[in-house]
Amino acid sequence: MATKKKPVKKPSAIVNRRASFDYALDEDLVVGVSLTGREVRAARDGRVQLKGSFVTIRNNELWLNNASFSLKLNSKGEGETTVDTSPRKLLAKRKQIDELADRKQAGMTIVPLRLLTQGRFIKLVIALGKGKKN
Repeated sequence: MATKKKPVKKPSAIVNRRASFDYALDEDLVVGVSLTGREVRAARDGRVQLKGSFVTIRNNELWLNNASFSLKLNSKGEGETTVDTSPRKLLAKRKQIDELADRKQAGMTIVPLRLLTQGRFIKLVIALGKGKKN
């Protein structure tokens, strides 16, 4: 008789625990993330790290920088992986981006808090934060 495999529990959210330690956080905002297929698979499997990542505004667009996605190089179960830290575009409304840009001019930082992978879409929770003094 064959043994049944236990289902692997996948995380519903990838959390940046360092953000609340380093920043005094303000209001948060949920935005979409533009990803490729391999990046979506890495996010759903929980192979993403937000530690040390940050959000910038370039050409009136939000960009997620320095987030580590551990991508599989082949489609088989086991194989080689590579870490990709290239910038990814964030999807938000123009009014939200303008408000974030105004607050960023006042000395605030845009910090990613959680990557939500529960539903059909991959979403990112970002917040405005002010760096804590050491």
